[in-house]
Order: sequence, then C-alpha cells, then structure tokens
Amino acid sequence: MKEGSEKRRILFVDDEPKILQGLRRMLRSMRHEWEMGFAESGPEALEMLEREPFDVIVSDMRMPGMDGSQLLSQVKQCYPMIVRIVLSGHSEHEMIMKSVLTAHQYLSKPCDSKTLISTVSRSCALRDLLGQESLKQIVSQTESLPSLPSLYTEIMEELRLSNGSIQKIGKIIEKDLGMTAKILQLVNSSFFGLPRHVSDPLQAVILLGFDTVRSLVLTIELFSKFDPATLSVMHIENIYKHSLQTGAIAREIAKMENMDEELIDNVFMTGLLHDLGKLVLAANYYEPYREVYELSRHGELTFHEAEIKVLGGGTHAQVGAYLLALWGLPDTIIEGVAFHHDPGSCPINNICPLTVVYAANILEHHANTTLGMEDLEQVFDEEYLTQIGLNERIPAWKDISQQIEMEADNNE
Repeated sequence: MKEGSEKRRILFVDDEPKILQGLRRMLRSMRHEWEMGFAESGPEALEMLEREPFDVIVSDMRMPGMDGSQLLSQVKQCYPMIVRIVLSGHSEHEMIMKSVLTAHQYLSKPCDSKTLISTVSRSCALRDLLGQESLKQIVSQTESLPSLPSLYTEIMEELRLSNGSIQKIGKIIEKDLGMTAKILQLVNSSFFGLPRHVSDPLQAVILLGFDTVRSLVLTIELFSKFDPATLSVMHIENIYKHSLQTGAIAREIAKMENMDEELIDNVFMTGLLHDLGKLVLAANYYEPYREVYELSRHGELTFHEAEIKVLGGGTHAQVGAYLLALWGLPDTIIEGVAFHHDPGSCPINNICPLTVVYAANILEHHANTTLGMEDLEQVFDEEYLTQIGLNERIPAWKDISQQIEMEADNNE
C-alpha cells in the first residue's frame, strides 16, 4: 500500500467461529492494506457498524436469527455506500433469490484468498474516481436499471406465456442496457454456480434458464421501466440507439483487428454498456442530470463539460464503471466504460476493448456529420493511437462504421 493512503475497512460476518478464524489466517497478508473486523451474527455486525465505518461487508447467508439477506438489507438502508458481498456455502434457490437485490456480488465457499482479495479490491477500485459522496451513494444503492417501456412490456408478455421462448427473452434483453448489465452481473457471479466471464446476454439467459429468469423478473421484480417524464426530457431512446450502434461498430472493428472471440464479445458488451452511467444518473439523479442535458442541448457546454460543472464529482463514464465494478463484470469492460472518453488515462499500451470502443463511440457520434477524414482524425487522440500503433487505422474503421450505419438505416 502506498505511504499515506488509507486502509480499506472490511467487515466479515459468519456464525461459525472456525470460518472467521480461517479468514483471519487466509487474509493475514492483507493486514497492511486492510483493517478487518469479524462478527459472529447480524446484530453484532450492526453494532460494529454503529461504532465505526467500514467500506465493505462480506457476509454468510444462512445464520440463526438474522440471516445474511436481512443483514445486508439493513446495511443497504442504513449504510448505502458500503459494498455488500455474500460469501456463502449455501445454494438454496430461495436464499439466493433473497440476496439478488441486496448483494453486489456473491461468492461461493470454499473461496480461495486470491479470488476473495481480488473481488474486494476491485469492488473498491473506482470509488476514489467519484469525488461526490452523493454519487457513490446512488451507485451503491442501485439494484437494477429501468428499461424502455416497450422492451419492458415485451419481456413481461413473453415471460407470462406458458410456452415462452428463452431465445426471445435473450433477444429482448440484449437490446436493453439495464437488463443486459443486471443479467451479466448475475451470470458472472457465483449466485447460480455458472461459468464466469460470460459476455453474451443471450448465452447468459440460456445458462440461467427460463424458470430462473421468470422468477427473477416476475417474483423478485428484477426489472422496471423508465418514467415517461424522464424519457421525454432525457431522450433515453437516443442513448439506446447510440449504444447499440456503438456496440455493433466496435464488434466489427474488433473482428477486423483479429481479436479473439472472447475479446470480441467483451468489445461488444463494452460498446453496449459504455453510456450506462447516463441511465443511472437519469433514473436516480433526475433534476441535476436534466440540468446537464439543458446546458449541453443549448450549446453552452459540451456534455462532458456540463457533467463536470453540474455533478462536480464524476461523469457518466465513472458512474457506469463504478456500478459495473461493484457488480463484478470483467476488468476489460470496466476499463472500457471508465475511459471511453479519455483512453490515454488508462495504463494500457496495446489494442484492447477500450481502444475499439473509444473509436466506435467517436465514429458513431459523427456518423451523420459532414466531417471529412482530415477533420475526423483531429477528433481522435492522435498521441494515444500513435503510441499503440493504430493511428493509420481510422479510415478503415470509418468505412466499417458507415456500412453499419447504412444497414441500420435500411432496417428502420
């Protein structure tokens, strides 16, 4: 840990003393970076939280009296900025469902030290980028994100059918930013004991299964829809259209650059989710974010400048990245979302999902402008692209983006 930096404060909760003793031994190497507390029950944990602040709580699920879900629900209500992680050996369907909306991540016992340390560290990594406490609180409290009413209606109707199609469900979800992010959170955690690092929402839905998705949506009420007033002011539909097109352009650029299949999937998801922070802010920070839209709409400031002026402590890129980090999505997606306006600030000097989504985002924004190639190239960060040896690839990428935009226009 760097000299002068504060230690992270982690609270572990488990009703079995031997488990807590094992955690103490396993995490001994982290004592210079973490201050750790240990509680043997939910009430004891809440007493400790009243006395001193913690950054992360890691709790078992099945405990006598107050179980893990009840504890995390109270923590969410009273201490919304604390990162909430389940570490449990119990996999009962009912218990898992109870924790879906209260936990940021779910780890299964036995859990090795590397996985536990990585999960806790990654969950905290982007907190410092958000200087405003209210933004941290908004992100930490976010259970899921509202959907476009049309897509919400589609998925509800399909799930209520006795012969509903899992393929159709997947196709609906992959068109919706909030649904996609939430499903990827679940499938990339240990909530349901599924393979990790799934970046395709259709594959994620198939792995979860129709009955589980139906239960999540109809019983747990995992999804919701945007308020019509928000839609009318924020132009959410435009965010969706831009995000889908950016993902499509990014995927084709990744194929052109001979990225492997897993990276191509991550590139598409990064493109789809790169403006997720706008949905978080539109849904939870309505009045300030409406001011951002008004300032940028009248041309007084760019959207980025308006965010800095109004929000002060963060932008949509940082907000989106922090939420995805809390939800445990892959690092490459988080980096791409966090730095998609400023790739040079990310310490990676080779082509990666960030590079591709950075380019695709610019190309999609300028798809309907009259900018010539020379003017378009000036929009890009020449120093960044030169450093990774890709400054001469812009014309080829532009050709791809124009082709995809033409196909999209023809399909409308």
